[in-house]
Amino acid sequence: MVIVLKTNIFSQLETHVRSLLNTFKQISSIDFDFEDVDRVLRIEASQNITFEVTYLLNKNGFICEELR
Repeated sequence: MVIVLKTNIFSQLETHVRSLLNTFKQISSIDFDFEDVDRVLRIEASQNITFEVTYLLNKNGFICEELR
């Protein structure tokens, strides 16, 4: 499953965000597009963990919402 999220994450925070997301064993791939106006975070996961990811990132002060 591919999860696409709109964020306010910028490149200097990539390492921090990756370490937060490493807690999810379901994630197989994480990609960022910092050039996109929505600063897209693309996650490949074995199941739908959209709610959990957005909750974790929002709880840590990031803006994060699913792009449909």
